[in-house]
Amino acid sequence: MKKISLLTFFIFFFGSAILAQTTEDSVKAVVNKMFAGMKNSDAAMIRECFADSIIFQTIIIGKDGKQAVANVNANDFIASISKLPKGTVDERIVFDAVKTDGMMAIVWAPYKFYYNGKFSHCGVDNFTLVKFNGVWKIQYLVYSRKKGDCE
Repeated sequence: MKKISLLTFFIFFFGSAILAQTTEDSVKAVVNKMFAGMKNSDAAMIRECFADSIIFQTIIIGKDGKQAVANVNANDFIASISKLPKGTVDERIVFDAVKTDGMMAIVWAPYKFYYNGKFSHCGVDNFTLVKFNGVWKIQYLVYSRKKGDCE
C-alpha cells in the first residue's frame, strides 16, 4: 500500500511540474511567435498572436516632457511592420517573469530593440494573455521605451 501511495505522490508531483512547464512554455511561445513575426515582417503571424479585442499601449514622454500612455492601433502596427524588409526590426527579450492562472497569464519581459542591426531603444514589455478556446492570445500589451541606460 505504501508503494502505491509513494508512486501516486511522485506521479502527482512530477506530473504537476511538467504541466506547469508546458503551460509556461505555451505562453512564451505566443510571445516569441509575435517577435518572430515582427522580425520576418509577417503580418499573419503577428495577427495570430493577438486577441480580437487587444488593447495595445505604450508609455511615452510627450513633447511637453510629461509622461503619458498612448494607445497603439494593432492593425496599424501590424501593417507598418509588414511593409518593412525582413530582418529590419529585431526585438530581443528576456522572460523575467511568467505567471499563469487557468485562462490568464502575464509576462514581464525587458527588451532591447534593434533597427537595421543597430540598437535603437530598450524598455519592458508587459503582456496579459487570455486562453480563448484552448489557444493563448495577447489581450493586453503595454511597453515602456527609453534610450540609453538599459541595464
